[in-house]
Amino acid sequence: MSRMDQNDRELDEIVRIARAAAAIVMDVYATPFAVEMKGPGDPVTRADREANALICSALEAAFPGEAILAEESVPTGDELASRLRKERVFFVDPLDGTREFADRNGEFAVMIGLADRGRAALGVVVMPTTGEALAGRAGEGGAAFLEARDGSRRPLRVSAVSAPADATLIVSRSHRPKEIEPLLARLGISKVVPCGSVGVKIARIATGEVDLYVHGGGGAKLWDSCAPEAVLLGAGGSFTDLSGAPIDYNGPGLKLGRGIIASNGALQAAVVAAARAELG
Repeated sequence: MSRMDQNDRELDEIVRIARAAAAIVMDVYATPFAVEMKGPGDPVTRADREANALICSALEAAFPGEAILAEESVPTGDELASRLRKERVFFVDPLDGTREFADRNGEFAVMIGLADRGRAALGVVVMPTTGEALAGRAGEGGAAFLEARDGSRRPLRVSAVSAPADATLIVSRSHRPKEIEPLLARLGISKVVPCGSVGVKIARIATGEVDLYVHGGGGAKLWDSCAPEAVLLGAGGSFTDLSGAPIDYNGPGLKLGRGIIASNGALQAAVVAAARAELG
């Protein structure tokens, strides 16, 4: 089996697992559910925990011996460091956008990403409320597709917008980072769309609906970025930290402390240059 065939087989399996988790999420969504707080500004629900358990169990069965780092079952200390050093690591966000889930606005996703030698390789982002699954393979021969609720698939391709002043920026609905305003002014961007969930935002770049997303880094973890990065790269986009460096999925920790710039690719160099100028 060629590497590409193996990746396609693995991607299909990850889509299946993510869809099963999305069904659990929607079952909970249809009921009255409690929202707990793991910490300040960090909500969790039964949907997060049940989807997390299903995904981890299914990944362990389908990919025996592979490292898994999932938001609701994170190991600590030496075990966390050991998993981050593995050649292949699954990063799982069972419910990206828990705040939006609690607000019942539909902007949440189930995300499973696979990093290979520290780089995002495969990713699946499922939108439970629409039944859409976005899947992507990064690297040589990369590609991405959107699978509709009925199983039909169409290829994904980012927009061709190349002038920052013509770009549409997607931003957090609940916490707009301080870096955004000076960047908007420097780049001449006036079209801004609010949205919840990192995964949903980047999915909208992969479908060509919007062109750019910038995140300052506060609070985001590697499971927030791995799956959507693979999808975006497969669709022809670009994904770096604020300095233009690739995201390192081998650690040393889980936090995306250096932020995110995700774009259609044509805008990446200009946005990175503006971010460097603003942030030093």
